[in-house]
Amino acid sequence: MVHSAATTPAPGSAQGIEDSTGVRRWLVPLALLACVVLSFFDKISIAVLISTPAFQADLGLTGEATKLGMLMTGFLLSYGASSMFLGFLGDIFSPKSCLYAMLFMTAALMAVMGFVDDYGVLLGLRILLGIAEGPLFAVAYTIVKRLFPPREQARATMLWLLGTPIGATLGFPFTIWVVDQFGWRTSFFAIALLTIPVVLIVYLVFRKLDVTTRSPALQQTDRSHVPLSTHRAATAKLLKRWSFWSICLFNVAFLAYLWGLNSWLPTYLVQDKGINLDQAGVFSSLPFIAMLVGEVIGAFASDRFDRRALLCSISLLGAGLGLWLVLSIDGSNWAMIAAMSFSAAMWGFGAPNVFALLAKATSSDVSATAGGIFNGLGNFSGALVPVLIGALIAATGNMTAGLMFMMVMAFLGASVLIPLIRRY
Repeated sequence: MVHSAATTPAPGSAQGIEDSTGVRRWLVPLALLACVVLSFFDKISIAVLISTPAFQADLGLTGEATKLGMLMTGFLLSYGASSMFLGFLGDIFSPKSCLYAMLFMTAALMAVMGFVDDYGVLLGLRILLGIAEGPLFAVAYTIVKRLFPPREQARATMLWLLGTPIGATLGFPFTIWVVDQFGWRTSFFAIALLTIPVVLIVYLVFRKLDVTTRSPALQQTDRSHVPLSTHRAATAKLLKRWSFWSICLFNVAFLAYLWGLNSWLPTYLVQDKGINLDQAGVFSSLPFIAMLVGEVIGAFASDRFDRRALLCSISLLGAGLGLWLVLSIDGSNWAMIAAMSFSAAMWGFGAPNVFALLAKATSSDVSATAGGIFNGLGNFSGALVPVLIGALIAATGNMTAGLMFMMVMAFLGASVLIPLIRRY
């Protein structure tokens, strides 16, 4: 980390952050956690609405499964593209300013959606929402990289990454309750209003932190943003590094596992294992609880040993071995779900590690750019996994082929990082 030569650190400077004690420093990833939780409310709210008869009737979508699905697909495609191609804004401008811009655009778009009566307009707004939220993970990763020393980055990353399962866990029941009590339009307004406390949290936590000047490209200048020519030169160097692309390929395999598990676990339990729907709901939650535990353990292990590539590789290797155990077990559903939970816990073990690995292997000048490409490629590829697994299930008549696909992807992902183990 680069520090200024001043003897008395300014608020938000590198030295000021590292010298701070107690709870204050860790409020940064907690504020980012609030942003990620809110973003998942935005993402999954539409999944509730497309199953709501009143929503379908009001927009003329009754029986239009393809159009309903496009409301999620359109968002995901624009989200991935935005992450890849707009993440660099966090390198050129202040990541804090980018965070505010994303929150304000999200609130405005959600509020406007509540008034929409036309399907085409709503689809367009969903695409714009994906563009607005796409750079979030890249910006959050950049903020942690700039404000935390390497020895703490995995734990700080783990805190905001927990917003993914927490957002999904809270978002579904919240949206269902709002729709049931006040109607589907109110769900958009409610999420827009939730942006207000999140913006307030971000303001209170970040108001004394100078995230902009932590960029090495700005530390010796009076500029408020990085010149495009300077950023292009740094990006060119990044794109020539095979280690960066190896980490991106690992993330493709990493997210392939997650999307496969999210999409097909309940189907596997009900159709292949004959578990009733109520029990399947309980069984489906156990791997994700294990995943959360794995994330916490992985974060502390990563910062303790600083062997990011090795721990990432072990993570996917363990996830693949857990799936192999699932396929090997026959006759005991509890043993099967225990193996699945072990597999998910090993995946969670790698979640904070992979961002810490990316931080270790890339320059701070292009951290948001690297994070955007990394996250965008992973989400684009991962979004194809449910379709591929569905095709495999249709071709074979059971879920075994789908699990084998996830297992092979896990083993391939673990092997990609082997050349990086000694270096990172």
